[in-house]
Amino acid sequence: MPILKNIFIYPVKSLRGHQAEHTNVARMGLENDRRLMVVDPQGIFLTQRDHARMALITPHFENESLRLSAPGMPELTIPVRKTGQPVSVEIWDDSGVAALDQGDLPARWLTEFLEMPARLVHMAPDFQRKVSLEYAVQPDDHVSFADGFPILIVSQESLDDLNSRLEMPIPINRFRPNLVVSGTTPFAEDHWKRIRIGQIELALVKPCARCNVPTIDQDTAEKGKEPNTTLALFRKFNGKVMFGVNVIPLTTGPLSMGDPVEILE
Repeated sequence: MPILKNIFIYPVKSLRGHQAEHTNVARMGLENDRRLMVVDPQGIFLTQRDHARMALITPHFENESLRLSAPGMPELTIPVRKTGQPVSVEIWDDSGVAALDQGDLPARWLTEFLEMPARLVHMAPDFQRKVSLEYAVQPDDHVSFADGFPILIVSQESLDDLNSRLEMPIPINRFRPNLVVSGTTPFAEDHWKRIRIGQIELALVKPCARCNVPTIDQDTAEKGKEPNTTLALFRKFNGKVMFGVNVIPLTTGPLSMGDPVEILE
């Protein structure tokens, strides 16, 4: 069973080149990852796909408080509400998802910056948004406000291979992964079924089909055509561009940067 060099942990707090040294893996993904979501007044989720300006918002979570910053906006720090009367929100095909509204203060801040009505919600702690049974390892596998799976993993070598084909290299934050592994060959992760990182076992269940988010510069919110145009030349399967692999945790516990990666299957 080969062992790779290490992992890098990219928490969702900004992905602007920042790496975390430690994290904890829960059933629904990395600790505090994608537990918060921006919604419209009807409770329907908002994303960079349609609102690229969201890329300029930098969230930072610490000590049960959330700090938001964005160009031209004063920093806003709020305590994260994890109790109270839940509201119903919608993400993709999942309606009736229980969430806790974070109040008018972040709503006004987001509305001003995004120039459209918006509110901030946190997933209700007792709610389970189930992973598609087609890919679930266990019947109760569940996910946060991520698109469909708890964790996204890519290899540094896959990014390096892609960048060797691009006129202008792009950073890993275009793909918004949680874990980046190194010490393998390009796109080797496509073929892994089960791995162990430190003491955590993970099942790799589905290649990640990419939307237009990788074409959005996370520092400027400008949209382009790359890397999707180039990826379509050699990473298109069943009509969809693939990069990275969706992951379901089999065990929970701590992860640290530099933990060895063991390919079990």
